[in-house]
Amino acid sequence: MRKTSTRIALAAAVACLGANAAAQDVIKIGVNQPLTGVVAASGNYVTTGAKIAADEINAGGGINGKKIELVIEDNKSNPTEAANAAEKLIVRDKVPVMMGAWSSTYTLAVMPKLMEYKVPMVVETSSADKITTSGNPYVFRISPTNGMEAVNFARFVAPLNIKKVDFLVVNNDWGLGAASEFGKMLKEKGVTVNRTLHMDASAQDMSAQLSTIKGSDSETLFITTGPEQMTLLLKQAQALGLKRQIVTTGGTVPDQLIEQAGAAANDSLHDAMFAPWFPETAPNPAAARRFVTEWAKRGVPAAGMPEGARGYDAIHTIAAAIAKAGSADSEKIRAALWDVKVNGLTGNISFNKVGPTGKESGQSPATTHLVKIENGKIILVSK
Repeated sequence: MRKTSTRIALAAAVACLGANAAAQDVIKIGVNQPLTGVVAASGNYVTTGAKIAADEINAGGGINGKKIELVIEDNKSNPTEAANAAEKLIVRDKVPVMMGAWSSTYTLAVMPKLMEYKVPMVVETSSADKITTSGNPYVFRISPTNGMEAVNFARFVAPLNIKKVDFLVVNNDWGLGAASEFGKMLKEKGVTVNRTLHMDASAQDMSAQLSTIKGSDSETLFITTGPEQMTLLLKQAQALGLKRQIVTTGGTVPDQLIEQAGAAANDSLHDAMFAPWFPETAPNPAAARRFVTEWAKRGVPAAGMPEGARGYDAIHTIAAAIAKAGSADSEKIRAALWDVKVNGLTGNISFNKVGPTGKESGQSPATTHLVKIENGKIILVSK
């Protein structure tokens, strides 16, 4: 009996050692995205881009001989769930670094967890300026802030003959920040800002706001919200006979608007961080073409590529930091992120210090493109 017990104990010990060895051969990266809820489509697209990057890295030999493993958590399009997902990834799954969390509101909810556990996160989508100005040294953002996007857009004000504008934005950190920063830039350009109206992220009927805007004498309407709500807005604007030059901010997905809004999307303009329809505009055109090809192979709707590119770039950025750190240690990865340079799809990624001295966050420079939907086709207005 004693021999049998000894054999069982030895077998268990060997199995445990094997599991530990296998774990040591893998580097975990946390992914905190909205896979269900009101912006689920966007979160799934970002996650698909992250998976493409991970597969690409692993096919090339991994990082310092180790494979990477994405540990994916659904934040359910909810800030409380986003914070819970971050804690699960850090405490339960022991991830040394994360990507997240799509919405500015979700990312802001996660940020205290980064400070508490001292784990860095690469922010792939969120644009609220306070994400990088609030003094969190574990935040490294590759997407442009609302302010950066507004400054990049300034070159289009005169060509688009923008004189008077209204804003219709989602009532959260992203939308309110976009209205504030674009409004400031437009006023500096001599443009009159008339009305700024809001809508809940889950709202389905925006006819009251659109009717109010119809009574304005503005020729241009700026809209900031997710693609699902944007589709409804375009349809409702068409039904109300609202005649405006419509400009969307925050990197909307035009393919999805063409598919779901049809003719209501015609003549709308979209500020884009990545233009997969024109891969030559990317900082790394060869990578852009590979990404577009791989996206199609996976059978994912083409509409999601602008979102997916951010997930792709974020994982390559994290991988570059881990390789530079030579370790999957959180503090070493955080230090290495300051030195990475990634020739990505959405930009040439490197980090400048932003925020209070000694507690700076990282912010990568960013550029945007302007595209237009004409007769169901996407055309490049300018690089």
